[in-house]
Amino acid sequence: MYGPDLSIGRIGGLAAVLVLLLTTTSCKNGNAEEEKKEEEAAIPVEVQEIDRGDVAAVYSGTAALEADQEAVVVAKVTGEVIDLRVEEGQRVKQGDLLARLDGDRLRLQVQRARANLAKLERDVARQRELLKKNLVSNESIERAEYDVASLKAELELAELELAYTEIRAPIDGVIAERQIKVGNTVAINTPLFRLTDLEPLIAYLHVPEREFNKLHAGQEAQLRVDALGGETFAGKIARISPVVDAATGTFKVTVETGDPDGALKPGMFARFDIVYDMRRNAILIPRASIVEDEANQTVFIIENETAHRRTIRTGLTNGAMIEVLEGLQGDERIVTIGQSGLRDGGKVKIVGADAPTSATTSG
Repeated sequence: MYGPDLSIGRIGGLAAVLVLLLTTTSCKNGNAEEEKKEEEAAIPVEVQEIDRGDVAAVYSGTAALEADQEAVVVAKVTGEVIDLRVEEGQRVKQGDLLARLDGDRLRLQVQRARANLAKLERDVARQRELLKKNLVSNESIERAEYDVASLKAELELAELELAYTEIRAPIDGVIAERQIKVGNTVAINTPLFRLTDLEPLIAYLHVPEREFNKLHAGQEAQLRVDALGGETFAGKIARISPVVDAATGTFKVTVETGDPDGALKPGMFARFDIVYDMRRNAILIPRASIVEDEANQTVFIIENETAHRRTIRTGLTNGAMIEVLEGLQGDERIVTIGQSGLRDGGKVKIVGADAPTSATTSG
């Protein structure tokens, strides 16, 4: 009697349970999909802490090293080379004997000039005695004294030419080139030696005129020489030309450097860095972290896994780093990779070295 009603009730109950189960399962699946979408919306980025350090404004240029002082020694008299005292690479002082020419003919000329002068001086002395007795006129004495002065000049000239047979160094330096051998007969103005003073060495940088007010005499410089494996040497600006070349739009800066060890040589190619401004304890960020548009420079900082856009103003650069003058306090974390796809207020997922790590706690 009650069988059919009981069956219908059971069937209705089962249907309700089934609907509840389906509804619960559907809600769980929906929440999982929403959570999954939220996770997918978080953009992976790499971040780093802001650095502080010194940053310098540097002008860089290239030039060849040259000797500040150089001299070509030439023959001042004709003669045969009879003695050589130096070789290439030898360091000499001003006045050192480098070579000697045959001076026999000039020595004979000096002896003859001395003998003629002595004879004429004796004649003048006798004429003065005769003048006291009124046996000669004053005019004859004046002519004799003039001849004495002329012979003295001839003697000095002969002695000077004899001294020129000894070739001496005009400056301190190194024998860069020897152009004579023993037995060579040289004429007047024949090049004999080339001397180079290696201390200091100089280089001429031709700097664009826009840098004119930034560089000054006395500023420090560093140079690197490719031939020495990029070794660094210290230098300074010795002088600056006060005019700008209208044809090239540059002005000449003379940089002076020294090398007590003698590794630097004239003719070496060097790369120069001249520091004309320095900022201490500046806020530094990677240049690659900046997002630029036509109007602003911006970076993204991370707070609670959310990206926030900050407009900044930059200053000096130091390689891959750049100084920030405005827009950051210095304690932020900035996005260094992945910032191009970010928006202000967007969610991020930090990856890389600065990503948060999970720890397992045991009780």
